[in-house]
Amino acid sequence: MKKITGILLCVLAVFGCSKHDPILPGIRHEIFDSGDIFISNKDVPDLSGNIKNISGDEDCNYRQDASNNIWHGDKKIYTGFASNTVVNSKQSPICKGSFLYTGLSNGSVIKLNINNNKIVWETDVYKENVFMGGSAIIDVIAHVGFDNGFVYAGGLGDAFCKLDAGNGNKIWCLNISVPVDFIIVDNFAFVVGADNNLYAININNGEVYWKTEIKKQVKPKYDGKIITVGKQRINYNTGVLIK
Repeated sequence: MKKITGILLCVLAVFGCSKHDPILPGIRHEIFDSGDIFISNKDVPDLSGNIKNISGDEDCNYRQDASNNIWHGDKKIYTGFASNTVVNSKQSPICKGSFLYTGLSNGSVIKLNINNNKIVWETDVYKENVFMGGSAIIDVIAHVGFDNGFVYAGGLGDAFCKLDAGNGNKIWCLNISVPVDFIIVDNFAFVVGADNNLYAININNGEVYWKTEIKKQVKPKYDGKIITVGKQRINYNTGVLIK
């Protein structure tokens, strides 16, 4: 019995450690985990027609390299760590006031104070069971978005999340692997998933109104009542393809 208890304690210790990275600084929040996506099959209400600018301040003169290092000109302001399995992509940080937000190849999003170059928080955006697979790719390769005090981020580890920009806490997360940039129109995010579906998500509560199958994984575009993904045109109210 003592031997079994000892083994269980070891297993729990491994799982506990997997939820936090002892090397990286700052507050590290628990890994997200959830079940399948529920599609409510609702029509998206009429939208204003304006895509929100979620890319932060225009004068964000920071860059990020493949090893998760962040640079301001020739000065490295954050030293990251390269992941073993990564996707070849170009990630760019976004700025809002005195803070910088970006996604990393270790499956997390960070908030950095650019006045002192210190990490404010770090939050994982991937499912725990994906990470525990060992060789799973969990990169956050789509650009993160900032809107009205919240950060939106999607990772390849099956998670699209809304985070509180102040403390990094998760407001909601959905089991969607996000390979490309997303857009937000009014209170709805239109997100292309790695499962070749376009999702319409109410950003207030994370409810998925509809999903529709797509042929190409590219950033969606919005024009009037139409969402375009590659050459496919989709009615944003219903998610029905326009032929």
